Amino acid sequence: MWRGPCPPMLSVMSDTPVKQQSTAAFHGQAVASFTVAMAATSIGIFRLHADAWVRAFLAIAVLYLVTSAFTLAKVIRDRQEAGQIVSRVDQARLDRLLAEHDPFAEKL
Repeated sequence: MWRGPCPPMLSVMSDTPVKQQSTAAFHGQAVASFTVAMAATSIGIFRLHADAWVRAFLAIAVLYLVTSAFTLAKVIRDRQEAGQIVSRVDQARLDRLLAEHDPFAEKL
């Protein structure tokens, strides 16, 4: 029984990890923007013509908003990274199935 030439083995998964890095300029712009926004908000609350407890309430509200924004960004990033890992695993399984498939094999 003749089987024909063996198909070349496909690479199951590249060894190169997926890296998505932002540029130094983008990172600097994000840090500068955050710093300016926090400074402007802090100065605005400090110079507000209101009682001390109102300013304290606004300051705590701003801090809560900032920590919530960081948490939300982290959750979104983690969900996106998990989706990339699942799609890479699915792609590796598909590559393995295609590499093992022999169209000339005798069916039992």
